[in-house]
Amino acid sequence: MASVQQNGQRYGITEPISWGGPTEVDVIKTQELEKYLQDVGLYESEEEAVRREEVLGKLDQIVKTWIKKISRAKGLNEQLMQEANAKIFTFGSYRLGVHGPGADIDTLLVGPRHATRDGDFFGELQRMLTDMPEVTELHPVPDAHVPVMGFKLNGVSIDLLYAQLSLWVIPEDLDVSQDSILQNADEQTVRSLNGCRVTDQILRLVPNVQSFRTTLRCMRFWGKRRGVYSNVSGFLGGINLALLVARICQLYPNALPNMLVSRFFRVFTQWRWPNPVMLSAIEEGPLGLQIWDPRRNPKDRLHLMPIITPAYPCMNSSYNVSSSTLRIMTEEFRRGKEICEAMEENKADWDTLFESFAFFEAYKNYLQIDISAGNTDDLRKWKGWVESRLRQLTLKIERHTYDMLQCHPHPGNFQDSNQPLHCSYFMGLQRKQGVPVNESEQFDIRRTVEEFKHAVNSYTLWSPGMEISVSHVKRKNIPNFVFPGGVRPLLNSKGTWDSRRRLEHRMMSSANAAVTEASSESKADSNSPGDGKKRKRTDDENPDDQSRNLKHSTVQPPLEVSSNMSVGSITSSPVKDYVMNGCKPETRSKDSPENMAIDKIASSSGPCVSHQASSQEPDELEDAFDFENTVNEQKADASKAVPTSVVGTSNASSFPGGAVEELEEIPELVATQKQDVTYSASAQQRKPIIRLNFTSLGKAAGKST
Repeated sequence: MASVQQNGQRYGITEPISWGGPTEVDVIKTQELEKYLQDVGLYESEEEAVRREEVLGKLDQIVKTWIKKISRAKGLNEQLMQEANAKIFTFGSYRLGVHGPGADIDTLLVGPRHATRDGDFFGELQRMLTDMPEVTELHPVPDAHVPVMGFKLNGVSIDLLYAQLSLWVIPEDLDVSQDSILQNADEQTVRSLNGCRVTDQILRLVPNVQSFRTTLRCMRFWGKRRGVYSNVSGFLGGINLALLVARICQLYPNALPNMLVSRFFRVFTQWRWPNPVMLSAIEEGPLGLQIWDPRRNPKDRLHLMPIITPAYPCMNSSYNVSSSTLRIMTEEFRRGKEICEAMEENKADWDTLFESFAFFEAYKNYLQIDISAGNTDDLRKWKGWVESRLRQLTLKIERHTYDMLQCHPHPGNFQDSNQPLHCSYFMGLQRKQGVPVNESEQFDIRRTVEEFKHAVNSYTLWSPGMEISVSHVKRKNIPNFVFPGGVRPLLNSKGTWDSRRRLEHRMMSSANAAVTEASSESKADSNSPGDGKKRKRTDDENPDDQSRNLKHSTVQPPLEVSSNMSVGSITSSPVKDYVMNGCKPETRSKDSPENMAIDKIASSSGPCVSHQASSQEPDELEDAFDFENTVNEQKADASKAVPTSVVGTSNASSFPGGAVEELEEIPELVATQKQDVTYSASAQQRKPIIRLNFTSLGKAAGKST
């Protein structure tokens, strides 16, 4: 068979699910996929590739000049002066070979022990770059979890990290994959080195690099189109997707990208989170650095979707995932699985898989976060800071409403061309599916919003003009500038895969409700003291009445057919089968050998997991907000707002934004009509500024008091 099996090498912590090679159909479908990815512009031109290489060469010259300069300033002897060296490494999408046109280049600068991060990297090197005309948009972030300096060099975006090693001289053939390089390194250096070390390990741990690259390029495009590509927002970032795709490549080592994409969705639809995804066993390592281990580290037990990096020290790359974003991604995996199965029957194509998620059609209610600054440079800094904090708002809303109010953050921002120093972020809001509606129930998130704004305004580089406001806006009042060309479209998702699924979901919900009602009536009839009389009346009914009753009991919901959809597409659907047969569609083939193998791997805990994920958010949230008393008060408020009988009800949603159209316009958020305050960091704390009510509040964005 393939060389992977013949040479005896095993990739991953388990045996592959299948050693099978590609079929003729796989070859054809993979060629179609590669052409599709090229046609949508995911590959850079040869000219741009050469330009990137030239920019990296220029950056290498700059850092070598920098290290000589600071070595001389610190009085090193002549030999060390001659040998002084600093080295540039790439990582991320560029190093993996999946970057697209205009993408940033993630780079790491490795320097010797006498070149400090604060004084030399964010000092002398920053000054050198500032004075260079070919460097623009310089944006240092020294207080980030992983300190970074962003800039453009000859128009190419660079994100530059710094690692300070304990060596006096950095050799030109330095191998950063060796664990010994971490000796005596500080935490920031370890985290900075991790990007390169993880990237190199991924390329070593996949059986076929070319198939891995094509599949990853596809999944990155899918994630962006479906709105689930953003680590900072709590979704999947580039490294998360790379690790997930690499694991699929290990499980199907001889498969081509067509099959790898299909198996990606199949495997991760069945995955039993929080069981971790790992490319290799977690090792303790020789240096005693902390690794991901929920048995020892309490905060690791809070991670909902662990995707573990393969390089020492092994870490969870997806700690940003929240219960809301995990729910959204899980439903997107299920959607992808269904479409890939439809593609196998020629009932769908790649266009179907890559349909854009209609975010502003999916919900009736949104939070709008508006920010502004005094100038372009300040706005760029302010945006970066606010984006890094938005996840905290999602986490706090989830916790303070006991997960009854679910958030769907949009991973990007929107800018009004008429307001160049202003941009907006949006979050879709919906009541947890399957929760009975109490008309007196209200979710008060005013204090939650206050805490979020207070935390944002604690930005150490805040300057006058940096402002933020948060408001509730209904779908009909979403500003036009979020739409392409500034033109609000008609509901344009009719005839798409998602619209058909929504229709089928409504059918299924109606059918299940009818079955429940019929069952309840039947049970009531059988237990009724007048049971005999009841049957007598039924027997006496005329044939038309009996026919109507039979129709209700066999559950045939009315079909709604759009102009772009055939009835046949519904009657042959797995959800229709669910309605008529009363079972989940996937259970009918779940006992296939492949699905059983997937289920075994997806259900295994791994060598390091013996924990139960908590509904609380990780420690990062507590570190970000210093509002313990307010949090306790808010919990008390939330306990009044949410009946105890509702807390803990499971989520019955079938797809992202599913069945939102059917939600009643009920009071979900307490609000004062069009009340919103723009706060600056210098503003004194005021009373709660936002009371949101889904039934009465229209758009209230950007109002100052």
